[in-house]
Amino acid sequence: MFCIKWKETEGIKENWDLSNLVECSNIVYGGVEPDRSLALLLVRRNLRSHATIPNSILNFTSSYCKVTGMASEGGKSFARRDRLLEIEAKARAWWDDNHVFKAEAREKLPEPGEKFFGNFPFPYMNGFLHLGHAFSLSKLEFAAAYHRLRGANVLLPFAFHCTGMPIKASADKLAREIQLFGEPPVFPAAQEKQEEAQEAEPEAANANGGAKYKGKKSKVAAKSGGQVYQWEIMRSFGLSDSEISKFQDPYKWLTFFPPLAVEDLKAFGLGCDWRRSFITTDMNPFFDAFVKWQVRKLKDMGKIVKDVRYAIYSPLDGQPCADHDRASGEGVQPQEYTVIKMELVAPFPSKLAVLEGKKVFLAAATLRPETMYGQTNAWVLPDGEYGAFEINETEVFILTERAALNLAYQNYSRIPQKPTCLVELTGQDLIGLPLKSPLALNQIIYALPMLTVLTDKGTGIVTSVPSDSPDDYMALHDLKKKDALREKYGVKNEWVLPFDVIPIIDIPEYGNKAAETVCAKLNIKSQNEKEKLAEAKKETYLKGFNEGTLIVGEFSGRKVQEVKPLIRSMLIEAGEAISYSEPEKRVVSRSGDECVVALTDQWYITYGETEWKKLAEECLAGMSLYSDETRHGFEHTLGWLNQWACSRSFGLGTRIPWDEEFLVESLSDSTIYMAYYTIAQFLHNGDMYGSSKSAIKPEQMTDEVWDYIFCDGPEPKSSSISSSTLRKMKHEFEYWYPFDLRVSGKDLIQNHLTFCIYNHTAIMSKKHWPRGFRCNGHIMLNAEKMSKSTGNFRTLRQAIEEFSADATRFSLADAGDGVDDANFVFETANAAILRLTKEISWMEEVLAAESSLRPGPPTTYADKVFANEINIAVNRTQQNYSDYMFRDALKTGFYDLQTARDEYRFSCGAGGMNHDLVWRFMDVQTRLITPICPHYGEYVWRELLKKEGFVVNAGWPVADAPDLTLQSANKYLQDSIILMRKLLQKQVLGSKKGNKKGTSVTSVTEDNKLSGLIYVNEHFDGWKAECLKILQINFDKDSHTFSSDRVIQEALQNSSIGQSKDFKQIQKLCMPFMKFKKDAAVKLGPQALDLKLPFGEIEVLQENLDLIKRQLGLQEVEVLSGTAPDALSKAGSLVKLIQQNPPTPGNPTAIFLTRNEVGRSKPVC
Repeated sequence: MFCIKWKETEGIKENWDLSNLVECSNIVYGGVEPDRSLALLLVRRNLRSHATIPNSILNFTSSYCKVTGMASEGGKSFARRDRLLEIEAKARAWWDDNHVFKAEAREKLPEPGEKFFGNFPFPYMNGFLHLGHAFSLSKLEFAAAYHRLRGANVLLPFAFHCTGMPIKASADKLAREIQLFGEPPVFPAAQEKQEEAQEAEPEAANANGGAKYKGKKSKVAAKSGGQVYQWEIMRSFGLSDSEISKFQDPYKWLTFFPPLAVEDLKAFGLGCDWRRSFITTDMNPFFDAFVKWQVRKLKDMGKIVKDVRYAIYSPLDGQPCADHDRASGEGVQPQEYTVIKMELVAPFPSKLAVLEGKKVFLAAATLRPETMYGQTNAWVLPDGEYGAFEINETEVFILTERAALNLAYQNYSRIPQKPTCLVELTGQDLIGLPLKSPLALNQIIYALPMLTVLTDKGTGIVTSVPSDSPDDYMALHDLKKKDALREKYGVKNEWVLPFDVIPIIDIPEYGNKAAETVCAKLNIKSQNEKEKLAEAKKETYLKGFNEGTLIVGEFSGRKVQEVKPLIRSMLIEAGEAISYSEPEKRVVSRSGDECVVALTDQWYITYGETEWKKLAEECLAGMSLYSDETRHGFEHTLGWLNQWACSRSFGLGTRIPWDEEFLVESLSDSTIYMAYYTIAQFLHNGDMYGSSKSAIKPEQMTDEVWDYIFCDGPEPKSSSISSSTLRKMKHEFEYWYPFDLRVSGKDLIQNHLTFCIYNHTAIMSKKHWPRGFRCNGHIMLNAEKMSKSTGNFRTLRQAIEEFSADATRFSLADAGDGVDDANFVFETANAAILRLTKEISWMEEVLAAESSLRPGPPTTYADKVFANEINIAVNRTQQNYSDYMFRDALKTGFYDLQTARDEYRFSCGAGGMNHDLVWRFMDVQTRLITPICPHYGEYVWRELLKKEGFVVNAGWPVADAPDLTLQSANKYLQDSIILMRKLLQKQVLGSKKGNKKGTSVTSVTEDNKLSGLIYVNEHFDGWKAECLKILQINFDKDSHTFSSDRVIQEALQNSSIGQSKDFKQIQKLCMPFMKFKKDAAVKLGPQALDLKLPFGEIEVLQENLDLIKRQLGLQEVEVLSGTAPDALSKAGSLVKLIQQNPPTPGNPTAIFLTRNEVGRSKPVC
């Protein structure tokens, strides 16, 4: 780690002068002043010009710049990467100087395809952008760049999310750490490290009195008992201790991270109109007014209501904890149980004597209240921790502390939200307690030990119904059969042995003792066979609910699924049970506490309401989603999504205008803000905070103004904004909306993206509903999960510095396009550095020797093939970009095109490459790769090709329709050369595997001056021809499908082949041949079933004799028809090779002879 010391100045200037550099030394920490962050790239660019400073990321205070990152280590050169970084800086300067990405609405509303408006969920600003952000964002960036290139008017805006819990929680963590550990804090786990650091005294003083220090690399996570300290996280950002203290103010985060994100995105090459950028929260008064208008509108429509409902809740924060407020557990919902009140029968044991006079219940949570008729006992975990908690003045529940805390937030605690434990207990204390349980046919049952009871789910008390629960059946079976087990836990015989299975539900195929039946079926012998029991449970529970019939009690004879809610209601109304909820999985808030389920009185958005849901489903049906899995995800979410708590009392954001005690939560202020982008430049004028630069003032943005712009409302007559400005803003919205594409990780389907659909259908007219979502998976790094804790992590800035922006983008495009997790491979990024720089070098060499290129129009076979490959690349790459399949676009527009170019160079031989074709190739390849590698493309376009304008909007290259027959002919030629090379290796070197000793075939052929005879048969005949005719008859040209295998088999048996006496032997050859041809026909169409190829094989080979000779090192080559009467005689004694391997359409056969023996039939061997 280096430090560069500058002469003391008042502040960082844009024209940093290297003459001010006075010292370079090692330090431990550095800081970043937020008001200096915008100078980042300028300083970085200036420092790179100094030979002794490594290419690196820079963080600075007023007098120091810390340099971290890659230096030239181990002799490894970064010259190629550095050249790309220099090119990127130059390209960005061109774009900035000419406002290339500035998006303006045109006077006339666009026709389909004339504009593209794409957006991305604004990232949360509690840290630096990382490769996970970049991966999702790259999908939008590549799409927008493609549409810009083809000539569309493109709007790609970007904003920054600051609403909600994370920033406030982090700021509060810093404050708590200062209170606990001092400032700067000395954490318990770091004491020893600090002492070691103090022992490292300065080595020597320099001339200016400064000192050199040695320090170890600080760890991101100093831990004590598993805790990650926020202060250490801030240090990992490169901040000094004095700077970190300022981040106790949550608004400090809002001024620090967004400007750095802008610089990183600019370095990435994002084609963004930065005039439209903004942050959320009330720090931005314009967006604050926008959100207040939105929620007022929803409330006026009856879509925001106040209600008492269960919600995931953070006790520490004192408010509901929505998905984006969580450190873990996103998507987790409340799970509702029925708690059965199993009353403890007096007299109480001595441990519970203090509870005398109260009603004491073992509180058992169940999802199956309809089975309570069959109770034989209750289960407890012997070594589990329990307590007796006051529910009200007269009732006490015995259960786990975790469950008691949940109940306390659901109005079941004598002191609200504070469970009171009267007695601490273990499961062993509960074993043998006599209980009277609701609906149980046994008058008294007992609490018994079960080793698989979970204390982190439910209440830790479980009802036992062995007739229908395989777990209960086997646990009771074990206790009855194993004396030692009863003795171990002090279980008396009378608590267990008299209790038999009670039939309560009849299930088809399983009878009225389903658990016993399925355990016998699966041969389960013990309660410890967890996997088998899980299978048994899955098998019986679903069938019991769907098909079971109750055979006891007042609801006897009725279906289980019908009586389940009736029995639950009956128990609750009788006071024998209560409703209880808890998180279905563990949820941790960003403040670090484990969440509960609370019964909260707050504001909700009525998602799931019948008529509104129909509109959302209609909107979804008309959207492009690019994946069946994505569509199924939305359909599933629409199926379960219900009222959503939209208010919070803690965090940052916008106050609910009619109830300012609450804030609008972070997923509810980000549902239609895409519309805000369309007019943001009028309000912000380049200032993301909306503070001072606009002629429009926040108070002028009234509800009437928002309605006019976004909802076709009447023009507000009383507005102080001029009519012309209002009409311009409205036109801007009408021009860009609806947005064409929103790109996001698939994890947002279950909340944000579905909310986006709902809110658009409520507030916007149908013509402004969203057109498309494209969802992707997460990104892995080198096939491993990206994780800060393991070090397998890169910020966007780090990736750019390590690989360059274009190589990073290249690897992101190559990472994958589906909804499964993708993989960013460092080796791919490094290979991209090499490929891009080598391509620049090749073009420089070609242009330097331009006069050596062959003049005139393309005329040779190689010219035609190469021109056709360029046309194919243009057409296929356009389709891939249109489908947002960027990995495929990279393949067809870069990899395949380079392969075609390399093949063309070799095919041209001494005649050389055609001048016009080479220029067309350079032009086309530059355009096709530009959406992915725009800096590289711009440099080639302007500096090498000397083109006017900018490649990013140069237009999609014009191309003729691909000649697929010519492509097939060339593939045939290349495959034939490979085939002939193998035959040559086998014949000359005597091995099917070629030359094991390493002698090249070319050297052998040159020494012996070989000639080749190529035999071609252009028509299928015999049994192959018969098979093709059968397939032709049974092929549907429109659907590309065949008749059934049975029909084709019958046709084969009835053909001349089937009448042959050796049909069985021929049939073994027919079946694989027919399968191969069927697959080809399904892919290529009926031409795959023709009796000859769609081109003349002999003609193709003869036209490329020179290439064949050069590829195989032959002196002469002759192409012969395998059916010509005198052709075989030229093979002499090698005729047997042709007879053993006769030519067929697409598969020529070749033999090789010494030149002086041609005609005398002497083989080379």
